[in-house]
Amino acid sequence: MIRTAILMLALATTGFSSCPAAAQQEQPIMATQNSPMEIRAEQVVALLNGKVEPADIFTPAFRAAVADAQIKALSASLTAQFGPAEAVALLAPREGTRAALEIRFARGIAKGGIAIDPAQDNRINELRFTAVEALVMADDTAEKIAADLTALPGTVNAWFGPLDGGKPVISIGAQMPLALGSTFKLYVLAALAEDVKAGRRKWADVVPLSEKSFPSGQLQDWPANSPVTLHTLASLMIAISDNTATDQLITELGKDCILKLMADSGHRDPGANDPFLTTRELFLLKASDPQIVAAWKSEDAADNAAAQSALAMSEMTVADISAAFANGPKALDIEWFASPDDLAKLFAHMRRTADPKAFEIMTINPSATPAIKENWAYIGYKGGSEPGVLNLTWLLTDKTGRDHVLTLGWNNAAAVLDDGKLEALAQRILLLSR
Repeated sequence: MIRTAILMLALATTGFSSCPAAAQQEQPIMATQNSPMEIRAEQVVALLNGKVEPADIFTPAFRAAVADAQIKALSASLTAQFGPAEAVALLAPREGTRAALEIRFARGIAKGGIAIDPAQDNRINELRFTAVEALVMADDTAEKIAADLTALPGTVNAWFGPLDGGKPVISIGAQMPLALGSTFKLYVLAALAEDVKAGRRKWADVVPLSEKSFPSGQLQDWPANSPVTLHTLASLMIAISDNTATDQLITELGKDCILKLMADSGHRDPGANDPFLTTRELFLLKASDPQIVAAWKSEDAADNAAAQSALAMSEMTVADISAAFANGPKALDIEWFASPDDLAKLFAHMRRTADPKAFEIMTINPSATPAIKENWAYIGYKGGSEPGVLNLTWLLTDKTGRDHVLTLGWNNAAAVLDDGKLEALAQRILLLSR
């Protein structure tokens, strides 16, 4: 999808605030002097901590749009990741019907907004968090974070360390491949950037838009044969994980070219990604008859060709694809695969063979909070997810010019993942003292 910036909850569903209980006890008469906005903001902190019911503070329309159970689940997820909600860190303005809102948790700051409806007893009719930033914890350690990673249900791999072969700060299953989701698009970017550096292509080359996949993205809605530069395709593929842009680049480069790039970069098992999937093929396979899937996986060339032909002729809609994913993780063996070691080797290979603009493209959506950005001179990012699959991968350069890699993978075929948990752990890693 990951996707967007780290921990972009962007849900018109959650956002809560309040003064700490200790402050309320010290100044009890202030409760009667608080504005309606302040009173509701204070109640949100209690809501986050499970001490107030949604029915007590939200308008009926809000609760009709966002079920009480969903509000409670989101609240529990936030407090599980960042500790108890402690106080309203910002409420501006403190009077009126709409305000910017920041809530301080034990280990983070949630930023968003709140609105109230005076016609309905000043109940909350809008509440959202658009970002949650982890706080630097003086006593946090790599060992504590590694323990939290290994405690996640399912299978996790992780690696954080210098790219030049220095000792890693965190290493969990470094050579264990997991499904990547859209992080595989780094291999497409690397193959394109290698062609550009070698003079076989130019970023300004224009191609007609002939492919069409399913969201995420924008290009699936563009007219057929729209002229698009390779640079635009690559930027959309990395920055907003545009699937149609990705498939167009795969068509331009050729699947064999990308598989060769995988092998050249040091991937331990490129064959695990052969036949190489376009994003459209992945969606259609997961929604297809099991016989087509079996033919796709067959070592018989005729069977595989028949499956590819069936997929090419498919007329499935977005609704069909959504229905296929509606019940949680599905066929996680139909994916793209790499280990943390493979991804680190990919970045090392790109430093040698990729045109520098590839690294600029990776900065468009760095998935990093302001505090993290202060720690690093360069941040490039790509993540990926589907139900049961999550990967977060960064190439980082410290202020001495030394490259580092952070990659976190999480697969669970039995349950939908709580993406926020892994994203919060990534923030903690990127804020560690070095």
